Formats: sequence, structure tokens, C-alpha cells
Amino acid sequence: MLIIPAIDLKDGHCVRLKQGLMEESTVFSEDPGAMARHWVDNGGKRLHLVDLNGAFAGKPKNEAAIKSIVHAVGGEVPIQLGGGIRDLETIERYLDNGIDYVIIGTAAVKNPGFLHEACDAFPGQIIVGLDAKEGKVAVNGWSKLTGHDVIDLAKKFEGYGVSSIVYTDIGRDGMLTGVNIEATVALAQALTIPVIASGGVTNLEDVRKLCAVASEGIIGTITGRAIYEGALDFAEAQQLADELSAR
Repeated sequence: MLIIPAIDLKDGHCVRLKQGLMEESTVFSEDPGAMARHWVDNGGKRLHLVDLNGAFAGKPKNEAAIKSIVHAVGGEVPIQLGGGIRDLETIERYLDNGIDYVIIGTAAVKNPGFLHEACDAFPGQIIVGLDAKEGKVAVNGWSKLTGHDVIDLAKKFEGYGVSSIVYTDIGRDGMLTGVNIEATVALAQALTIPVIASGGVTNLEDVRKLCAVASEGIIGTITGRAIYEGALDFAEAQQLADELSAR
């Protein structure tokens, strides 16, 4: 079980949003490369980057910060990146610059043809991010709920060749209220590709609960606010996950 630190980028800084609201942001670091180095030095085995400005603008906005992270830890651990990725040229540039996996969210739902092309062009390197509330998929930085069922859409995208699904329960993200284990397991059981949980990891008990269901196809969990605010000791969490996975 991977405990994956989130590095959310806004205006070149590392921030956290509360429930996806840009105006509800807290700056945790002005040096993204140093923050990435910190998490890797503390046992991180993968990093999750989000270009928040890019997600809202629909095009990359934090490339300098992303390059600083790749420069700091690229090649040591896989780096996955989402936010504002809407065309194949952007994907190719990111992958050429050292990003390992590109996450497509809103564009996957709104333009499945683009996702299909991306999976064909970059096999094994495309992840889909599905954000949901009560089983329905949300798009546009969570501002709009669609009628799409999460499991139905995930199965369709699995058929396209995506490598994994990042599943966020947007009712819990950044709220430190615990992971929605039931919904995450239901999704993982319906797929053959791995699921990465996101949203709500607060403490070691959440890590234990996720490790207990890892065999269903859940390979990791993304954590942000909890590790930045000290509610969860990141190094301790990854160490616990490693111990439980070894049993």
C-alpha cells in the first residue's frame, strides 16, 4: 500500500484547498522541489502533483514548479500529475520532461475520444481521476455533478486501456473525516485495473482500514491536508503500510 503525498500547486507554491475551493487555500511551502525532497526522504514511494491553476484554466500553469520537483526527485520515485491536461501535446511534453503518469480528469468525462487517443499514444502512462459524490461523477473542479455512475464510467475507461483510477470522494477531501472505504472497495471490485484512493485519510486507523482491503485492488492512497497539518505522521504511515503489506 502506497501512501502518496499530494503536492497541490497554485501560483508556484504548495497549497491545500478545502473541498476544491481556490479561495479556500493554505500555502504550506514556497519551494515545491524541497517539499518533494522532504516526502521522498521520509519514505515516499510515489508523488501526486496537481496543477490547480491548470485545472481551472484548462491548460498548464505551474510548469516551472513541476520541473523543480522532477529535478529534485525525478527518477527516484514515480511522479503522477493532473490538472489542465486537455491535449496529446501537453501529455507528451510532461512525459518527456520526466513525469511518469499523467492523470486525466474532467477531459476524460467530457471528451472520451481524447482519453482513448491518449491511452493509445502513451500506453501504461494514463491514469483517470474520477471525483464523485454519492456515486455520481463530478467535473470542472468539482463544481458540476454529472449523471454518470462512477463504476460504469470506470469500466468504460478500463476498456480504453487506462493504467489505474484515482478515486476521490469529494464529500471528504480535505475535511479530515476518514476514507470512504465502502465506495472505494466497490469500485476496485468492479475493475481489474488498480484503484488509488483519495480524500479523507486522517490517521493511522485509516491506513489500517485501507491495508485491510488492499487485496481488492487498492494499491495506494493520496494524502494531503493530514500530513501537512500534522494530523498524520507521513513516515509512520508509510512504515505501517509496509509492515501490514508484508504480513
